[in-house]
Amino acid sequence: VQLVESGGGLVQPGGSLRLSCAASGFTFSRYVMSWYRQAPGKERVLVAIITFTGGSTKYADSVKGRFTISRDNAKNTVYLQMGSLKPEDTAVYYCGASGGWGKSPEYWGQGTQVTVSS
Repeated sequence: VQLVESGGGLVQPGGSLRLSCAASGFTFSRYVMSWYRQAPGKERVLVAIITFTGGSTKYADSVKGRFTISRDNAKNTVYLQMGSLKPEDTAVYYCGASGGWGKSPEYWGQGTQVTVSS
């Protein structure tokens, strides 16, 4: 099983980034996918989650209206489009794969660093 995130980097406040997470080694379409983030000295927290087919999504209040999660089951990939980025969005972003809505991820990626700074 592998989850490989990409797309992180340094961006100025107000900018945008798109994160990708490529999955392999399991049946991607049977897993709820999510994005979490962990800032220095803080716990890992849920940012966004998407159901098996992409029909439903949920976001942390802190990112509503700025971030969009999506998935392409044909490509075994989940995305996080981030806009209007703020310094407080700086964190390591992880994708996770869960067997059902409300369950903790069984599989995790290695994380990708997002730094929002001028």
